[in-house]
Amino acid sequence: MAIRSKLLASLFLFFVVFSHAQLRSPDEFLGYPLGTRFTPHYKIVNYFNQAAAAMPGMMKLERYGFTNEGRDLLLACISAPENMAHLDEIRKNNLRLTGMLRDRAADPNGPVIVWLSFNVHGNEASSSEVSMKALFELLNPSNAQTKTWLKNTVVLIDPCLNPDGRDRYVNWYNQVAGKEPVANLSAREHREPWPGGRVNHYYFDLNRDWAWQTQVETKARVKKYNEWMPQIHCDYHEQLINNPYYFAPAAEPFHEVITPWQRQFQTSIGKNHAKYFDANGWLYFTKEVFDLFYPSYGDTYPTYNGAIGMTYEQAGHSQGGLAAQLNDGDTLTLKDRIAHHFTTAMSTIEIASANAGKLLTEFKKFFDEANGNGVGEYKTYVITESNAGKRQALQQFFDANGISYGSISGISLKGYNYTSGREEGFAAAGAMAISAVQPRSALVKVLFEPKSKLSDSVTYDITAWSIPYVYGVQAYAVKDKLPVSAYATPAAIPRPATGAYGYLLQYNSFTDARLLAALMQQGIKVRFAEKEFGFGGKRFAKGTLIVLKKGNEDKLAAFSDIAAGYGTAVTEVSSGFMETGFDFGSEKVHFIKAPNVALVTGKGSGANASGEVWHYFEQQLGYPVTLINAEDLDAADLKGMDVLILADGNYRFLQNKDAAADIRNWVQQGGKLIAFENAASQIAKLEWGFKSKKADEEKKDDKKDENEYADLKRYENRERDWVGSNIPGAIYKVELDNSHPLAFGYGNTYFTLKLNDELYGFMKDGWNVGVVKKENQAAGFVGSRLQAKIKDGTVIGVQPVGGGTVVFFADDPIFRNFWENGKLLLANAVFLVGQ
Repeated sequence: MAIRSKLLASLFLFFVVFSHAQLRSPDEFLGYPLGTRFTPHYKIVNYFNQAAAAMPGMMKLERYGFTNEGRDLLLACISAPENMAHLDEIRKNNLRLTGMLRDRAADPNGPVIVWLSFNVHGNEASSSEVSMKALFELLNPSNAQTKTWLKNTVVLIDPCLNPDGRDRYVNWYNQVAGKEPVANLSAREHREPWPGGRVNHYYFDLNRDWAWQTQVETKARVKKYNEWMPQIHCDYHEQLINNPYYFAPAAEPFHEVITPWQRQFQTSIGKNHAKYFDANGWLYFTKEVFDLFYPSYGDTYPTYNGAIGMTYEQAGHSQGGLAAQLNDGDTLTLKDRIAHHFTTAMSTIEIASANAGKLLTEFKKFFDEANGNGVGEYKTYVITESNAGKRQALQQFFDANGISYGSISGISLKGYNYTSGREEGFAAAGAMAISAVQPRSALVKVLFEPKSKLSDSVTYDITAWSIPYVYGVQAYAVKDKLPVSAYATPAAIPRPATGAYGYLLQYNSFTDARLLAALMQQGIKVRFAEKEFGFGGKRFAKGTLIVLKKGNEDKLAAFSDIAAGYGTAVTEVSSGFMETGFDFGSEKVHFIKAPNVALVTGKGSGANASGEVWHYFEQQLGYPVTLINAEDLDAADLKGMDVLILADGNYRFLQNKDAAADIRNWVQQGGKLIAFENAASQIAKLEWGFKSKKADEEKKDDKKDENEYADLKRYENRERDWVGSNIPGAIYKVELDNSHPLAFGYGNTYFTLKLNDELYGFMKDGWNVGVVKKENQAAGFVGSRLQAKIKDGTVIGVQPVGGGTVVFFADDPIFRNFWENGKLLLANAVFLVGQ
């Protein structure tokens, strides 16, 4: 009996181990067929974990990070056992092909690397389902075809780039859907609520963040991506419900750095996909809508790093649900969407395997050219900016993208001056320099080129992003290859003592604004100087922060720690009597009251726009902000709030006479309202003191007869007629009144990214802090009908209203949180204006 019991126990244990170790299909593991339910992220994670446990000889699973809400970010590596046995050597060899690793010569015959990225937009929810199906078929012992591909191919699968957004959508859908899916698009399961699952926790579009890396998901992913540098990268998306499938080749404009081979192989891949889609009778389109220009997409960023980068778009996009009725009467199901994406995934791996040798040869050629000659006419980019905070921010950006930089000094050079827009001589002593002769040469050119060349003016995103404008630094593009030495790291700044009368801190970068926020968070009393002054033989600029011993006696140790932590230079003063300028007791020296800040979110606010302000406060500035839903604003107690921020949006309460009057009364009683873009336009219509600039009347000249026919248009040109009135993101030079606290820390100019033609008339009773004058377009595309309009107007202003203030920005000063140069402006609006 004891023997029989032991035998049964052994058999049971064998069954349990075997059942857990055996690879299971998604249908078997999940308990339902793929496409009949949306799978939450934790179950996808569990499926990948069981696959890794079942097939350790063919798969390695890595958690490369966490989302803001604590969900796993995963990367699965799949290949033949003989490749998996030395997987890290394959990865290193791939880096040798790029020149990023120079320990020994690269083997040109290694496996090709294909990276599949699923579900960057959470409510484009089919592709994470596909990731499980693709993983299973790659590992499935009975699938001989995939085993052949994996002999010379390493496949990397990221099952979900945006788990927080996807779970927001999936959880909502599973809660509102009934027992059977309803295909009628009027049903609530097709009407996703604000902010939607497309965006991450902070409402960011992660497919616009690859280069900028403002979000934790992107930072973790790009770090891992740059450790591999694949030859092919596929980014899986969904589009409007009635659109056929889209795959490569992409639409124009292609950026000029994209090589003929990269263009050609996109076509080869597209033809391979078409073979399978034609066999199934599935509709598709190519060469339309989705271009390769803006550098921060999941297709362009890999492309500018030597890969064949592609976007795949399946109909579905938020409205798809489990079943959706189309305009032609057909019903699109989740199963259909999975089938289409799965087909392009397998087709991509197939053609990569078939062309592995050529892919590796051209990949190496891409980087040989970068390391030998550099890409583009400019061979060195020189940053002469002395601002320590801005240089530190640049270093962090370069490091995150693997861009090499260094120093040059002691030479006089000539180059394109980004500020003036002209070729000029300059002194380069102690300057930061980025050579175009490096592995990231193509990316460097794209990020630094003064003016991007558009092969087609119909673009999918912004058309200007040059780093000197983004970071607000003085820089030059030089055509010569200059010798660049190792970057000279500034010496450590000594910790301030704690026994002085007071302390002076410079205020001219966003790092300084973060320091100010940290000081106020600790209850340290801070003042700022409205005018320049002198002490100890030194000149101190307006905006200089002042911390006095008096009133901060018990917090001086904390002050010293915070200042040291930010690497801020502190000047000790022994007296409040200044050698020049006003003394510390003057009315020109202002105490900074730590404000209570509220941000309006929810329906009516733009999700991306309000999210970037939320992220700015919590993750970048480090200062608390209260989020108030727009629909609850009438019930909110604003008396305890000092600052109310309206990001871009269309606010119903500003269209309601009584609700708008309540906001105005709050401002008149001392409140500060900060409004961006369309929110500012809405306030301007309320006649609170500033108005939108009226378009000039058409001149009646000799072209009058010609203008009478302007409304005659050709039908075939209907998709392009709007281009003349389009501004998809262009950079303008703004002239600043830097005597106003809103512009403290800036020079006489600022560069704004305009995505609209909004300007405001010059105010008589307010402050025109930032104005665009004539011929101030610096970079990017502007439609012909708008070019003459965007001049002689205010884009940054301060309007007193009773005892309070309205600060308005015609453009977004922190666009996608990568527009570094505007972050200090917003901090000034919050902390300094109205003090």
